[in-house]
Amino acid sequence: MGLLGWALMFLIVALVAALFGFTGVAAGAMGIARVLFGIFLVIFIVLLLLALFGQTTVVVP
Repeated sequence: MGLLGWALMFLIVALVAALFGFTGVAAGAMGIARVLFGIFLVIFIVLLLLALFGQTTVVVP
């Protein structure tokens, strides 16, 4: 399971816990989901920029 999958799992746990009234568990799971999604987003943007503006290798004879 990738990083985004873990973030979505914690988001679902937070929503279910909030539905049943476990506000402490919901707040903790939502915080974890938010952090994991932020990390995923930063990694995605860095890799996207590297792919768009990365140098091509030049072979010198």
